[in-house]
Amino acid sequence: MDKKKIWATVRQFQSVIALIVVFAVAAIVSPTARDGSSIFLSWGNLTDMLRNVAPIGIMAVAMTFVILTAGIDLSVGSVLAFCASLVALLLTMPATGLPPALHIAGAILVAMLAGAAIGVLNGTLIATLKIQPFIITLAAMTGIRGLAKLMTKNTNINLSFGEGVDAIFCNTLSPKVSMIGTYLVVAVLFAIVLRWTVFGRYVRALGDNENAAVYSGLPIKRVRIAVYGLSGLLAGLASVLHCARVHMGSANDGVAYELEAIAAVVIGGTSLAGGKGSVIGTVVGTLIVGIVTNILGLANVDSNKQMIIKAVVIVVAVCIQQVRRRR
Repeated sequence: MDKKKIWATVRQFQSVIALIVVFAVAAIVSPTARDGSSIFLSWGNLTDMLRNVAPIGIMAVAMTFVILTAGIDLSVGSVLAFCASLVALLLTMPATGLPPALHIAGAILVAMLAGAAIGVLNGTLIATLKIQPFIITLAAMTGIRGLAKLMTKNTNINLSFGEGVDAIFCNTLSPKVSMIGTYLVVAVLFAIVLRWTVFGRYVRALGDNENAAVYSGLPIKRVRIAVYGLSGLLAGLASVLHCARVHMGSANDGVAYELEAIAAVVIGGTSLAGGKGSVIGTVVGTLIVGIVTNILGLANVDSNKQMIIKAVVIVVAVCIQQVRRRR
């Protein structure tokens, strides 16, 4: 096999190779339990890690579609905070007379639709006013969090551990099987959408060459609005899982989650210039971010230092992308 074929193979599986390397390093440097076994490699720790990355992973799936169009969505962390607060408020309402299952389903639906509505608004402003996505979503990031603080009067909405509707909600959605299973379903579903549907081809075409897409008669505005609507919808879904896991909704939830989601997408190989990337790559990127966060936590690394290390990982990932494009 010549060098070009070797390099092509490496590029194709670059994210997976990075995941294997990071996993191996984490296993080597992992602290050990009293019996000498690796804490990192324990089943409980690995499933805890997957459970913790599920909400960010779900947002990262939608962020993949946004970045593939050469866009960005900085508002997803604030949308998560708003929707988590909303679902917590709905679940702690006085008795509505509805069966618990219907009450919970309604709260989840309202939260997801609220997230979708915010995303559609972002996409509409970007598509019709032709303002940079960075500016619109940065404004939304600030405004939506402020709206969440007004809605909650800047207080946490705690969910009970008893037998109420809110407790049933948490007991149903917070277990590992629910969190990880939801993430898996979302990842598989949207991997199929991106790879094998017309919408997925439109998304890639828009990011690859917008002018060519316009001349080809593609529905550019509708596609752009749809990807931001999807981003808001999945941020709403992530908020539901997050709320169930932490047993509360708060306007302070989701701070910097947008950066975690973007990092997962970039590390997974999706180009910030648009047009190139995959949901599978994003899943791999999410796992890399999750492993790095997990092993740093096990090693009791200061949270401020963790942020610095994550920043270095993101820069390295972007540099690797630049090298790939030059070749």
